[in-house]
Amino acid sequence: MDNTAERVGPAFSVDGMLRARLETRKAIGAIAQRIRPGMVEEDAVAMARDVIATQGHTLSWHPVRVRFGANTILPMKRASTPGIVLGEHDIFFIDIAPRVEHWEGDGGATFTVGDAPEYARCAADAERLFHAVRQAWKTQDWSGRKLYEFAQQRARDMGWDLDPDLPGHRVSDFPHAALHTGALADYDHAPSSMRWILEIHLLDPQRRFGAFFEDMLLDDADYV
Repeated sequence: MDNTAERVGPAFSVDGMLRARLETRKAIGAIAQRIRPGMVEEDAVAMARDVIATQGHTLSWHPVRVRFGANTILPMKRASTPGIVLGEHDIFFIDIAPRVEHWEGDGGATFTVGDAPEYARCAADAERLFHAVRQAWKTQDWSGRKLYEFAQQRARDMGWDLDPDLPGHRVSDFPHAALHTGALADYDHAPSSMRWILEIHLLDPQRRFGAFFEDMLLDDADYV
């Protein structure tokens, strides 16, 4: 088997990657706690950058994203519509990729405010689908391509569409792009632990809102 897609750099370590993940999840939680209805999205992005810097980490290889309301439906590579204000009953997601010393973190999650059951279901389903795909990864020995085919069908079963433009990617000691730039959804082998980010971006079929969850592919013990 050709393992070039799963190469790592000289600083790669299990402890380093797990630390980067832990710091990323901590930052996501800290950012979410500071977001309130009435906040403008651009101010939330600036705040998120400050949180990452306060933790002592470097802003990494993709922009810090905090997206409110209608912007949650947009492709990641498309800029947000400016001036969106978080409503009293609304949805938002966070997508960050801090560099923690030599190692890359990358994570995202969706949150809701107020009384928004449809938004809350979408947010919960994004995380639920992530873990369903992760369980398939653990038990089925499927390729990255097969995992995303499974994710697409499961998303439909849940009543959502899966954004095909967010197909997962490598993660490593910094920078992973020097090692491999291909997508997980195009990987024709069973992906290894601690090498890949699984991305789930659910879209409302009417394209009113979306929800996002991403994390590193890891065993169950790392999610306790």
